[in-house]
Amino acid sequence: MADNTASPVALRAVVADDSVLLRDGVVRLLVDSGIEVVAAVGDADSLLKAVAAHLPDIALVDVRMPPTHTDEGIRAAIEIRRAHPGVAVLVLSQYVEERYAGDLLSGNVGGIGYLLKDRVIDIAEFVAALRRVAAGGSAIDGEVVGQLLGRTRHRSELDRLTPREHDVLRAMAEGMSNAGIAEQLVISPGAVEKHIGNVFTKLDLAPEDHAHRRVLAVLTYLRSSG
Repeated sequence: MADNTASPVALRAVVADDSVLLRDGVVRLLVDSGIEVVAAVGDADSLLKAVAAHLPDIALVDVRMPPTHTDEGIRAAIEIRRAHPGVAVLVLSQYVEERYAGDLLSGNVGGIGYLLKDRVIDIAEFVAALRRVAAGGSAIDGEVVGQLLGRTRHRSELDRLTPREHDVLRAMAEGMSNAGIAEQLVISPGAVEKHIGNVFTKLDLAPEDHAHRRVLAVLTYLRSSG
């Protein structure tokens, strides 16, 4: 009798790094972990074309790529999130590019990761983080969190939140929209907005930080939960 059990669909990835050695190493690591690499490229333009052509589950992106080796990669990552919101992005970098990291992580952090290369020392943890991001979760390096926050935040800050505010912040960290949070917690959209406002206030996120207050709140939560 034929076996009609469907095989699990392999995770599909695009890898972008201008270093051939590092790129080939990441590709081999992913393939050995059961992840299909549909394209491996060395510059931002090729990355954008590969993502548009293959629509992978996730794109692994180096921050600094040709021609200027400054911020081409992370700007391409932002463009991928804008043009292909269903494609998760995991940035791998030697540096924290604060300006663009804030732009990448602002709004919905579901399906986004930002890891520093020299801190990725456990292959199993790295692959787990990649799979988590591809599934719609987040993986943010603590150093990235610290630089974006601009000051040390402690777990005690989260102790200021009520249980319901904790629930709302947890849902935000999972990448949910306000409407999604309202549906999950069975409360009104207005109540969600009120709780989020309380979270911002209790975490000392000033109104002038409006563009990034949501991501900073989520990063505070992720850091305390790490």
